[in-house]
Amino acid sequence: MLTRPDRATIVTLLAPPTVWALHFLTAYILAAIACAKGWDLGGVRLVIAAATAAALVFIVLAARAAHRHTGFTADTPPHDDPTRASRMRQMGAATFLVAALSFVAVVFTGLPAAFIADCR
Repeated sequence: MLTRPDRATIVTLLAPPTVWALHFLTAYILAAIACAKGWDLGGVRLVIAAATAAALVFIVLAARAAHRHTGFTADTPPHDDPTRASRMRQMGAATFLVAALSFVAVVFTGLPAAFIADCR
């Protein structure tokens, strides 16, 4: 889905923080436009909630793929051997950690839309 199932790449590593960045921009730009134009915030909150849910699903899928690449069930860290398999496991572990951080960042970016009721 994100990449070939047998390889961890730089695209796999950068996908979760890219999703977080796009979610961040979408949420804050949409909220700024809504406040500047005086739109009803109920619809904007729903759009931000849907964007948050979509971003979280994508990040979970990326984390699942990264977990598969780590090989944690077959081999324990550290993965510092100069082999292709070790590099793939290390890239998978890094991607998994970045995905976890991106998950938390998306949740914290989406929370203000759930709790803030007006533009003051």
